[in-house]
Amino acid sequence: MATASVAFKSREDHRKQIELEEARKAGLAPAELDEDGKEINPHIPQYMSSAPWYLNAERPSLKHQRKWKSDPNYTKSWYDRGAKIFQASKYRKGACENCGAMTHAAKACMERPRKVGAKHTNKHIAADEKVETFELDYDGKRDRWNGYDASTYARVIERYEARDDARKKYLKEQQLEKLEKGDQNDEGAAAIDEAEDEDDLRVDEAKVDESKQMDFAKVEKRVRTTGGGSTGTVRNLRIREDTAKYLLNLDVNSAHYDPKTRSMREDPLPEADPNEKFYLGDNQYRNSGQALEFKDLNIHAWEAFDKGQDVHMQAAPSQAELLYKNFKVMKEKLKSQTKETIIEKYGNAADDDKLPRELLLGQSERQVEYDRAGRIIKGQEAAIPRSKYEEDVYINNHTTVWGSWWKDHQWGFKCCKQTIRNSYCTGTAGIEAAEAANDLMRANIARKEAAAEDTTPAEEKRPATWGSDVPEDLVLNEKLLADALKKEDQRKREEKDERKRKYNVKWNDEVTQEDMEAYRMKKVHHDDPMNKFMD
Repeated sequence: MATASVAFKSREDHRKQIELEEARKAGLAPAELDEDGKEINPHIPQYMSSAPWYLNAERPSLKHQRKWKSDPNYTKSWYDRGAKIFQASKYRKGACENCGAMTHAAKACMERPRKVGAKHTNKHIAADEKVETFELDYDGKRDRWNGYDASTYARVIERYEARDDARKKYLKEQQLEKLEKGDQNDEGAAAIDEAEDEDDLRVDEAKVDESKQMDFAKVEKRVRTTGGGSTGTVRNLRIREDTAKYLLNLDVNSAHYDPKTRSMREDPLPEADPNEKFYLGDNQYRNSGQALEFKDLNIHAWEAFDKGQDVHMQAAPSQAELLYKNFKVMKEKLKSQTKETIIEKYGNAADDDKLPRELLLGQSERQVEYDRAGRIIKGQEAAIPRSKYEEDVYINNHTTVWGSWWKDHQWGFKCCKQTIRNSYCTGTAGIEAAEAANDLMRANIARKEAAAEDTTPAEEKRPATWGSDVPEDLVLNEKLLADALKKEDQRKREEKDERKRKYNVKWNDEVTQEDMEAYRMKKVHHDDPMNKFMD
């Protein structure tokens, strides 16, 4: 990892630095940033990322690995081809002896050697060329198209167009001559047809009329045969008229196209009519048709290999496919055997005969007559359907069943109003005891709420001078109280330092109300929690 400077680190700091580097390499911690805010690759070795000491790098950076001394003389310009700077009228000393230009010597002269050089004739002096010197950078030296003039390609196009026009004109003249000869001599008709075929072969395929390009989906190429090389027709698998899938939707936020794998997983036109679309995305084709069968085949091959079968989808695809077919047959056979075993043991309700309509709907045509009291006179009373579970079973001295009572989202026994399943029945006494306990609990809650609402502050009692309650008519003199406080402070200082105590001590036994109040105010209260914060 890049380090700003080499400094002494303790063992703990060194351990934390190593853990941080490991976390960055594992991707658990963000990468370190350099001075420009770019991330530094945590896998760079330390001998490459550490800056030399003489650079005095304060922050981690990789600038010492780059060419940080940029040369301002580097340029990307190119030579001015064919430029002339000066045209002399007579030969100059030191110029080329052949053409008379000052920019090169006779050995480097590119002009045709003259029979008599310009040095001796002093005529037809060539102009001086423009000589330039460039210092190209790394990219400029390796630029293949540096100095290329795109306008020169127009001359190439004009030359090819002129050649095509001349070819068309020549072919047209040849056809007219053949037609004139054909009118004069009908016997030469066959020869004319053969000549036309040869002319058509010579015509450039790009310039032939579209009506003649009938087999545009065919490609003529050499095909290897047993008898040697021969020309055959191979059909092109791609029709050039179809729109490429990355051109179906030019929106930037549409389906992503990966040019490396040439795949577009999502549908480029999700809102279009599916009947009019011929491309629905690679995921649609991957999850439909024989792609799913091939996927299941691969998964079966992997699972069989993990379980010890010597099968490989790429090495022996036929073996893997045959094994998969046998597996499906055995699976269906085992499934049918399991089904037959279950039906034989428990029966099949779906194959049984259908119930009669009167049993299916719980109705019948039997007539039953009742009297005014509800007793049956004629017929038989309908049987009440019973559950397969035990009914009317009373436990623990209860007189009702569990679930006969409901309160506060809980089931219980109606006889004693208890919500505990295995409780013993207490009867009416248990109900009265439960109600009394509830009333007592509600009374306690009400009394507690009333006490919480009564927040009347108690009267503050001021301690009197002599230890009893302060009388209401007690009045202290503020001036005498201030003097008493000063005396009390002086007395405490004398108690702390015995050297300040005088030899002849005079005591005053008269204690006033102001003195007692000053003593009480200055007295240290050991139980006071703010005692430690007093001066």
